[in-house]
Amino acid sequence: MAAPEASGPEPEDLGIRASQELAARARAVLPTAAYEFYAAGSDEEISTGEAAGAWRGRRLLPRVLRDVSSVDTGVELLGTRLAAPVVAGPTAFHRMAHDEGETATAAGVAAAGSLFVLSSRATCHPEEVAAAAGPWWYQVYWLRDADITRRQVERAVAAGAQALVLTVDAPYVPPRATSGLPLPLPEDDELCRSVGVGTRLPGWEQDPSLGLNAIGRLHQMSGLPVLVKGVLRADDAKTCVTAGAAGVIVSNHGGRQLDRAVASADALPSVAAAVGAEVPVLVDGGVRTGTDVLVALALGARAVLLGRPIVWSLALGGAAGVTALMDSYRTQLSTAMALAGCARIGEVDAGLLHGGY
Repeated sequence: MAAPEASGPEPEDLGIRASQELAARARAVLPTAAYEFYAAGSDEEISTGEAAGAWRGRRLLPRVLRDVSSVDTGVELLGTRLAAPVVAGPTAFHRMAHDEGETATAAGVAAAGSLFVLSSRATCHPEEVAAAAGPWWYQVYWLRDADITRRQVERAVAAGAQALVLTVDAPYVPPRATSGLPLPLPEDDELCRSVGVGTRLPGWEQDPSLGLNAIGRLHQMSGLPVLVKGVLRADDAKTCVTAGAAGVIVSNHGGRQLDRAVASADALPSVAAAVGAEVPVLVDGGVRTGTDVLVALALGARAVLLGRPIVWSLALGGAAGVTALMDSYRTQLSTAMALAGCARIGEVDAGLLHGGY
């Protein structure tokens, strides 16, 4: 079931709206259960509520008398050149937000010159998404039935995924703050039918016995680089890299897993320091402006991932709404970089941060 058509500003206006207004407008057009599914955090929603403020708590020390007549926000990520270090992260069930689902999201991200991470809980087939996407990665949950995982990965590889994102912070799914209304999921997908009636097909649950060897197994299975998502500790990050991870994504799952887990912005510096410059560290959680992106880069991230803002923009404007959102982050980042005295991404470092963190 898709959201009704939105009224109000044209899609190109969406990206510059305050994040609170963007979410409020999306809430007005989405079915209640769909909005709650996307927005909800776990338990008391403390981690969800703290995410954005953790970025805004940082203060900047701009450099002056630097040539910023031309600012380049471009970055290379695992061999792919992006217009800005802003990526569409994996979020589930996009056809609850728009009839074209992840296909529209992928098209919108591609038009902005960025990269899309397709959730394994998607409502469009990888082949459909690949036809609309630019560069894209595939997000993986290692399931109790490892054969389902293998088949999903093989299908994504055949469709052209360039990397895998193994999400490791969800051995179980905790209660989340929703009304309990049934999700308005499409009825033509086996997984969606199962979730929609409040059950899970046998084998579809995440495997809680998962260990470090999953990184190597995924790489061997696919031949693709494997990034590990859901890391908040420096020691875990180092261990993942030693086990073969091609990248680490600092994330507390949007506050949807362990409530009171530290904000990604607070975990990022120690993880980046532990991993070093050779392996990319990405981050998600509460990134709502281009200035937030600048702070994340200064704290050691190679790029950020967006979650909920992508879904809100999809609901309101389809592919064009997603493009407008991504473009707005790039424009805001360019402005923030210029004002901070940085003409290139490589000039953004911890020296821009008051106190160095």
